[in-house]
Amino acid sequence: MYDLSLESIDLSSEQEKDEVICFLQKFDLTLDEDVDYTVVLRDNNRSIKATCSKAGNIFKCFAVSEDMRGENLTSSLISHLIDKSFNEGIFHNFIFTKPDRINVFTSLNFKLLYRAEKAALLEYGIYNIDKFLDSISEKYSIDNNIESTALVMNCNPFTKGHRYLVEEAAKNCNQVLLFLVEEDRSDFPFSDRYTMVKTGTQDLKNVKVIPAGEYIISQATFPNYFIKKTDERLQAYEEIDSGIFGKYICKRFNIKKRFVGKEPYCDVTSTYNETLKKIMPIYNVEVVEIEREKYNEEYISASKVRKLLCAGRMDVIEKIVPQSTWQFLNSDRGRDIVKNKLHKAF
Repeated sequence: MYDLSLESIDLSSEQEKDEVICFLQKFDLTLDEDVDYTVVLRDNNRSIKATCSKAGNIFKCFAVSEDMRGENLTSSLISHLIDKSFNEGIFHNFIFTKPDRINVFTSLNFKLLYRAEKAALLEYGIYNIDKFLDSISEKYSIDNNIESTALVMNCNPFTKGHRYLVEEAAKNCNQVLLFLVEEDRSDFPFSDRYTMVKTGTQDLKNVKVIPAGEYIISQATFPNYFIKKTDERLQAYEEIDSGIFGKYICKRFNIKKRFVGKEPYCDVTSTYNETLKKIMPIYNVEVVEIEREKYNEEYISASKVRKLLCAGRMDVIEKIVPQSTWQFLNSDRGRDIVKNKLHKAF
């Protein structure tokens, strides 16, 4: 290999970041805002010849100069990132990359999870999607011999709109698998959202509330979901998340329907529903889109509840959230979240 030096970038330095950004622009790439570590390979002239970054356990923003292709630079960068992850106690990683780079990473022992038209997601490490499916199947006693219906929800917080959608799904199937987004990027932490949903649906005996893990609307499969950002990568993220759900989750758990609520407010969620309608039938899964529940002629939404919380309109909130959510919001912990998170967000 050429005489190159490997250096980490000081992400607090705008000058160093700009240098990486300019290098990535040559490949129609950007330095994502969520990266927590970036490394480069420089030549003797201090020019960047290759770079990569990570955001938690997700490797991204790879680029290698054309004149350095075939010099095994990707392997050097990947090995460094894996070592860095190990030192941070991370033993399972994802790579989001272009389809023409799949072979490069599979040769480095990454496993392809899903390939979309313009992007692909691969994983590496001691954990994988099969182990994830095995664990939730056993823990939540999922019966794969009967047809199931699925929902995927964030519930930030759990509203009567969410409850209505769950009820509609429960009427149609003997087993409803409600996958609750586990990524902690919402105002209400996962543990609190899980409690609200679990308590708020406990009377529906055919509903199982299951943590969605890293494979369903996560920072790896669908980061735009959390930042509500519409960009050229949105379709790729939507296809990957939908494809993984159909190819692995639906197949494993005999899911034949996925219920979604019509989305009148959020463009990202609305286009995601349309992608589901295109991808799910490939895996023999029907997408059932339900009109949302209304209160005073307005659709009930979690974002509406959050705004009302900031405005102190508890009189309205009581009418549009289930009892489990109402009790949580009036607890010390609930009030603390409203004070320290929501008031800063709005």
